[in-house]
Amino acid sequence: MSESNIEGKVTFINHEKKYAIIEYIQGNKKKTATGSIDAKLQKQQKDKKLIKKTHHFLVGDVVSFDLKLSPRGDRMIASNIQLRYNNALDLLIQKSATNNKFIGYLKEADGKYFVKEIDSYLFFPVHFSPWQVLPTEAELNEAVNFSLHNIEKKEKITAELFENVYIPEFHMAVKHFKSKSTIEATVTKITPHGIYLDVINNKILGKISPADVPPGHLEALAGGSKLYVIITHLTKSRIVVEPVVTEVKK
Repeated sequence: MSESNIEGKVTFINHEKKYAIIEYIQGNKKKTATGSIDAKLQKQQKDKKLIKKTHHFLVGDVVSFDLKLSPRGDRMIASNIQLRYNNALDLLIQKSATNNKFIGYLKEADGKYFVKEIDSYLFFPVHFSPWQVLPTEAELNEAVNFSLHNIEKKEKITAELFENVYIPEFHMAVKHFKSKSTIEATVTKITPHGIYLDVINNKILGKISPADVPPGHLEALAGGSKLYVIITHLTKSRIVVEPVVTEVKK
């Protein structure tokens, strides 16, 4: 026997095993059901039009779901879980518009990092730069300051820590970017659509279009060739370089 369109509230999430526990009322009794929140399963359900959209579920989410018998036939489980609203999340989003600074605890699950906001217990995935030094095990479960990003789309909200450590090569890239100095990069791969470069010590990588290399120089490029470039754009997650072709070194 199954039931459809039941309303409940997410009270626990296991991010590593990708399941949630939902508390709901049935016959004036408080009950719980466990259901999968795996992203791949959600996409399959969306493709089959069983749910309207996928969602990164959080504790406190008020959801609708269906109850059905588990594959083993020994219990009822939640399926087709969909977000309705989350009042605690809405309050945090409102606060972030005027004071985007929160306190939480750093967590790790299945190789991914999260922060758990100290008051609401909501979990947010942490965005790390490709050039950051990842937290050590000793730093997990410690209090951190963070801000919220992508707040216009609740299912894509991420957290960014206030205190971050970057690899030395990133600091070198920042200096080159500010001074607009040239860097001798090494060509690592050439395709019809891009020339891939080792910009700094095989840690800072870049790509340029073959169209950016003047005729006469492009033909001389090969794997291992040296090419002078400047960094024209640099953020914590993206780098753009342009060639300054004086000569190609083999």
